[in-house]
Amino acid sequence: MCTSAGPARIYAALSTGGATSGTIMLYASFDYKLVVLSIALALFLAYAALDSAVSAIAMRTLWSIPRWWRKLRRTPDRAELSFSLLGDAVPAILWTARADGSVDFISDKLYRYTGFSRERAIDWGWMAAIHPDDLAICQSKWEHSIRHGEPIEVEYRIRGADGSNRWFLVKGNPVRNPQGKIVRWIGTCIDIEDQRHTQQILEQQIKERTEELAEANTRLQAEMWEKDVARREFDEQNEKMLQDLTARSQRATMLAQMGELLQSCMSKDEIFAAALGFAPKIFPTRRGFIALLNAGRDLAEIAGQWHDCQPIVSFEPSSCWALRTGKPHLVVAGDTTAPCAHAAGVTNTYLCVPILAQGEALGILHFQATDENPALVDSELSLKTTFAGQVGLSVANIRLREALRSQSIKDPLTGLYNRRYLEEMMEKETRRAVRAEQGLGVMMLDLDHLKKFNDTYGHDAGDAVLREAASFLLKSVRAEDIMCRFGGEEFVVILPVADLKTTQARAERIRSRLRELSVMHQGQSLGTITVSVGVAELPQHGTSQKELLEAADAALYRAKREGRDRVAVAASHLVVEPVLPTEVKLP
Repeated sequence: MCTSAGPARIYAALSTGGATSGTIMLYASFDYKLVVLSIALALFLAYAALDSAVSAIAMRTLWSIPRWWRKLRRTPDRAELSFSLLGDAVPAILWTARADGSVDFISDKLYRYTGFSRERAIDWGWMAAIHPDDLAICQSKWEHSIRHGEPIEVEYRIRGADGSNRWFLVKGNPVRNPQGKIVRWIGTCIDIEDQRHTQQILEQQIKERTEELAEANTRLQAEMWEKDVARREFDEQNEKMLQDLTARSQRATMLAQMGELLQSCMSKDEIFAAALGFAPKIFPTRRGFIALLNAGRDLAEIAGQWHDCQPIVSFEPSSCWALRTGKPHLVVAGDTTAPCAHAAGVTNTYLCVPILAQGEALGILHFQATDENPALVDSELSLKTTFAGQVGLSVANIRLREALRSQSIKDPLTGLYNRRYLEEMMEKETRRAVRAEQGLGVMMLDLDHLKKFNDTYGHDAGDAVLREAASFLLKSVRAEDIMCRFGGEEFVVILPVADLKTTQARAERIRSRLRELSVMHQGQSLGTITVSVGVAELPQHGTSQKELLEAADAALYRAKREGRDRVAVAASHLVVEPVLPTEVKLP
């Protein structure tokens, strides 16, 4: 910017103390007209670039130019032009900050809105006016901008003096010296509460309109479905109506009977055996088979067939459109649009219905038309889908029952039976042993110094020791023995038909061989693992679950008191008869 006297010399100095602290002062020899025009254009471009929603603010700023002009004309040459004067003229809140982000100037608009004094708001005090829910993101973005020297743009709520909160859009840019170092930050704070409120109203209106359209679409679909059902019912009114209705009734009755039977099945084998038995009765004019996905879900294997369907033994799930889409897939004879690869040799019309359980595909039901009945009409789809649904629901119930049973009796860390299962089996085994007058051995084992492993290597290492020890113990007992985790680092082994000598020998063998077990965790050996064992036997140490466990537990604690890494036998459970006083005869 130049005047007739030559280039203008403009110096900007930021006072750091005194009565003018926090004010940018401009000293210049200039043409007032060019200064006002430059300020007006700069403000216009800056506000217009912020957002289309705030461009109107820039227009209002331009209307303030005459007031600036009158103030500038009254300012003598090289006089102070306070930055706060510009801040009051701009509709937004202006602010400046030092290189470290601490604020040293804020327009009076913020003080009037928040009720804060300048001394309270300056530096970092202004953050006290930010809504608590927005404070974290404000601090995060501000720290990021300071750390990386990037412009900041963030929206947050500021609490006013009356306790209300309004949304503001804050933008700021770094000011760098010729060496590229940030020496200052400058930016604006614009009230966008009205814009956000308008946007929320618009979004709510859109949501309500969308719901209305969805409801109308639902009603339309329902009307279309009712018309379609009515049309099908009209077409089916012929001489075979009574025969078809009778056959449907019979099939529905058998389907209900199958459903009752499936609810009583205890395994998946029983379910599919029942389904394969009812399928030819419910669908006497259709060939078919049941295919199930294997455990890896990468192969569908034939579980059974009826009416000499003769399918391939197995196929990939991707070769069946029903498994790929999760919906029934009908292929009319001669139609090459989307045939299933597993039915490549089938020339008649066929239908694949997925067997679903809780949204998961378990396999398919495959139906084929015969030469005597070449058509598969849509009216059959419902019955076949219901058939598949009952099979899928029964399989899901079996899976859930097995999972719940496993969770209720298995320890999740070691995979051994838990204390609940121990109590059930202990009760059964003690009764059986007493009834058959046979022995029953009980071992209670406790890993020595497990806390040391946790304290030294961490709880993950302690868990690794428990898992490896449990695996070792499981391999060290007979198939008929019952191995359980009693709690913490304690284990219990029930040995049916084992006397005290045999139980003690097995305990000693487990103790000695466990010392040879090497447990690695994160590439390092955890050292020697030892175990203390308490041994008891029925009937010598008791004839009930409680007595045997208490005897074994007492022996275990004696083994620990005597130095650990040893086997201790429980004290005999003797019944002491009272001694009656003898009669003393006087001489």
